[in-house]
Formats: sequence, structure tokens, C-alpha cells
Amino acid sequence: MPPFRFRLTTLVRLREAERDERRSRLSDAQQAEDIVNARIADIDAGLGGLRDETGRRSRPGPMDVDGLMELQRYELLLKAERQAAVQQRELVAAEVERRREALVAADREVRVLERLRETQQQRHRQAEERQERKVLDEIAAQGFCRKER
Repeated sequence: MPPFRFRLTTLVRLREAERDERRSRLSDAQQAEDIVNARIADIDAGLGGLRDETGRRSRPGPMDVDGLMELQRYELLLKAERQAAVQQRELVAAEVERRREALVAADREVRVLERLRETQQQRHRQAEERQERKVLDEIAAQGFCRKER
């Protein structure tokens, strides 16, 4: 009996390559998400420092009104930048989820083909075993017939 040969090996390789590509794309999207989250954390830290500076400059005594107004404008700028970053984070999170689902689907396709290969391989082994038993039974029957004569 010829050795087992899975006819869809090329398809399996293509599906595996697609799954690996999707895994890479998911990794890229997760890195982008990490960058956006780091940017938001930086902005939050900047806002905290800005509030401290505003509090320090607002203490009783001589006041630098122009400096305070500049700090307030900068605070508004940081808040707007933070809002834009939060919106970007939401978009990136949606993209990460979309890519994660695509990876899951690609992985599922590969597993289906692997199960098919295992099933076909098992059937091939069973057919080989049946063939071997048949040959052994025939040899045993011939040996029995020789002893009878």
C-alpha cells in the first residue's frame, strides 16, 4: 500500500501562512494601541504637573496673570490632545478586536484542515492494518493447508 499523502498539504501551508500574517497584523495593532495608551498616560502626567504649577502660581501674593493664562491655554491644548488620543484609542481598540477575530477565524480554518488530515491518516492506517491482517490470514491459511496434507 502506498504511504499516506495528504492531498491538501498546499492548502494547509497557505492557511498557515495567512494565519501567521494575521497574527503579525494583530501584533502591529496591539503595539499601536500601546503607543496610544502611553501617549494618554504622558498627557495625563503633563496635566497633573500643569495643575500643580497652576496651584503654585495661584498662591496669595504677587500673581503673574499672563503666566496663569498661558498655563490655562496650555491645559486646554493638552485636554484637546487627550480627547483626540482617546478617540484614536477607541479606533485602534476596534481594529485590534477586528484583527483578533480574523486571527481566530484563520486559526479555526487551519485546525479544520489538520483534523481532516488526522482523520484521513487514521483511515489510511486502518486500511493498511486490514491489508496486513488479510495477508497474514492468507499466509496462516496456506500454512494450515500444508500441515493438513
